Amino acid sequence: MTTAMNIILLGPPGAGKGTQAGYLVEERGMVQLSTGDMLRAARTSGTEMGQKVAAIMDAGQLVTDEIVIGLIAEQLEKGSEGGFIFDGFPRTLAQADALAALLAEKGQTLDAVIQLEVDDETLVQRIVNRAKEAAAAGQPVRADDNAESVKIRLMEYYKKTAPLIGYYYAKGNLTAVDGLADIDTVRASIAAVLEP
Repeated sequence: MTTAMNIILLGPPGAGKGTQAGYLVEERGMVQLSTGDMLRAARTSGTEMGQKVAAIMDAGQLVTDEIVIGLIAEQLEKGSEGGFIFDGFPRTLAQADALAALLAEKGQTLDAVIQLEVDDETLVQRIVNRAKEAAAAGQPVRADDNAESVKIRLMEYYKKTAPLIGYYYAKGNLTAVDGLADIDTVRASIAAVLEP
């Protein structure tokens, strides 16, 4: 039986966070807390928090850190035998501090921060190729899966999220793994970080 762990997966768009989180959910019984998914679920939940989220999103505004932390707090209260994977949160130092405070308040810890390291040029090529393959197979393709949009998304990621790498490194819980290795190698590298 694996012990419950709370982890953060860091990495730019297309680095494979979603794929790896899927394995962790399947193999370790973890719960993936994706801010995007949580906001969409809250919006349609009919709860008081959900109505707040819907009003903000309908007005085209960004949801505040306070609301995202509120949604995460709700999930932590529900609990998870395998622990939680924070995906897409925190994105800023303020959010990292808020998450640390929330975990402390709930008597929980952040056990690992795993950074999927990638080479930008290779990553851009990977996303563009993925879009071409999807189009060839008649599958839907994200409108922003082209080289220019991917480069803009990468710049945005590095501007906002790069400080987290230093923050968690200084706290001693950052481990980098090669995000461009094949899926099973990345999976094994993450497993090695999580096994004591």
